Amino acid sequence: MPERESMEYDVVIVGAGPAGLAAAIRLKQLAREHAHDVSVCVLEKGSEVGAHILSGAVMDPRALTELIPDWKDRGAPLTVPVTEDRFLFLSEKRALRISNALLPACFKNHGNYVVSLGNVCRWLATQAEALGVEIFAGFAAAEMLYNDEGWVKGVVTGDLGLDKNGQPTPHYQPGIELHAKYTFLAEGCRGHLGKQLEERFNLRAGRDPQVYGLGIKELWEVQPDRHQPGLVLHTVGWPLDPDTYGGSWMYHDANRLVSLGLVVGLAYSNPYLSPFEEMQRWKTHPAIRRFLEGGRRIAYGARTLTAGGLQSLPKLTFPGGALIGDDAGFLVASRLKGSHAAIKSGMLAAEAAFDALKAGRGGVELTAYTEAFRSSWLYEELYRARNFKPWLSKSLYTGALMFAIDQHLFRGRAPWTLHHRHADHETLKRKTDTQPIVYPKPDGVITFDRLSSVYLSNTHHEANQPSHLKLRDLSVPVSVNLALYGGPESRYCPAGVYEFVEADGPEGWRLQINAQNCVHCKSCDIKDPTQNIVWVVPEGGGGPHYPNM
Repeated sequence: MPERESMEYDVVIVGAGPAGLAAAIRLKQLAREHAHDVSVCVLEKGSEVGAHILSGAVMDPRALTELIPDWKDRGAPLTVPVTEDRFLFLSEKRALRISNALLPACFKNHGNYVVSLGNVCRWLATQAEALGVEIFAGFAAAEMLYNDEGWVKGVVTGDLGLDKNGQPTPHYQPGIELHAKYTFLAEGCRGHLGKQLEERFNLRAGRDPQVYGLGIKELWEVQPDRHQPGLVLHTVGWPLDPDTYGGSWMYHDANRLVSLGLVVGLAYSNPYLSPFEEMQRWKTHPAIRRFLEGGRRIAYGARTLTAGGLQSLPKLTFPGGALIGDDAGFLVASRLKGSHAAIKSGMLAAEAAFDALKAGRGGVELTAYTEAFRSSWLYEELYRARNFKPWLSKSLYTGALMFAIDQHLFRGRAPWTLHHRHADHETLKRKTDTQPIVYPKPDGVITFDRLSSVYLSNTHHEANQPSHLKLRDLSVPVSVNLALYGGPESRYCPAGVYEFVEADGPEGWRLQINAQNCVHCKSCDIKDPTQNIVWVVPEGGGGPHYPNM
């Protein structure tokens, strides 16, 4: 087999999301300002920049304005300012609107924009390339590289052209080693390599466990008389029970496009709960359905998000690199926003790395990044929001009341910090202690099934490549997950990847993994109660291809 080639850069960035692209842009800006050249490359596992980007999204332009002050003149795709906020408490048939005067400031969106974050990232990529950043889409960073001292020295892209048994086909191409003085991990939530680095360098020591939500999104084209550009609608309550963290959104973009979806906290306890089915059920509420009738669904996707906040952030740096964006957990859960936080974190890391490179100290740990974060507005914002998720985890009504007191009375500076005590995979009850949930069948008009939904995500993986969904123990899905928990992987996966099918043998069942359906949401890697499922990167270019998401 041919040997790997290698390429040398000052900084290698894994992931062309808002954090990774912001870091690349900032590095090149500083290089121009100080006449000190810095070579930067960005790896993106999606088939193009933006292909794997999925978010609500309402964007706070604060960080973007710091990064590119003239973004309006440059044609950034932030063109629909928020015109109205609505916040509803839902019961099964009714909706109670909360007066905007009673809403904490974090729930208000004046000055923000309804966007497609995928399109924002595509635009950021053009800005980065104009500055000399090299972006390689369709190349997945599969492994970390370490030097003799154990420091990170770069990454290896995944081999191409392997068959399902891991053997080279006639189209085989070995991965490429990308060596760097600094490597930034910007893979998004539950990054494959970030997870490894947290373990290798003990980055989570003394931190709360990270907790997650699963966001399931659809994009609709609605009737003109049901479209209100700039409307931002959030709901809590039905269809989730008061003890299950979650909430929904509906954002009206331009051209009759409406983004809508449901976030379900992955700390839920009933193994029969299906986030996908809950999202379909939510759309049938009269307050939601009225916007959709006569329209058509044009896109679908799902992605997990970090919700732990400040107390769940890991140590941000390690010898030779840093975690940025949602790979670290920079999402402000109370605002349902992370893109501005991702951009700011990328900028802070870039500034620390540039100073080190300019001083000839490539590879040393970037403690200046952590220090800059602690003195930034991003830290202050996360600090004010730190009790949001812990309060809401205590039930909707208690949590809403206590967080309102936290924000209105204490302005986010209450003399206490609540903590997350359990990882999401530890929270499922056994099937004998819970009631099954019976979901209605989809009508094909407002509600849909998984497979037709995955079709709209444009997901594709080569059928003959090795599966990127690994089982540590092949017996556990049936002997433990099915026997004790009713097979929750068949329900928490929003893409129909996991199915229990009848089989010969004493147990009568086996787990079938339809890896070609995977939309890279990472819910299996997070929620599997035995942590038996391990998500690794598939061949570059595979997965979903999201348009306007």
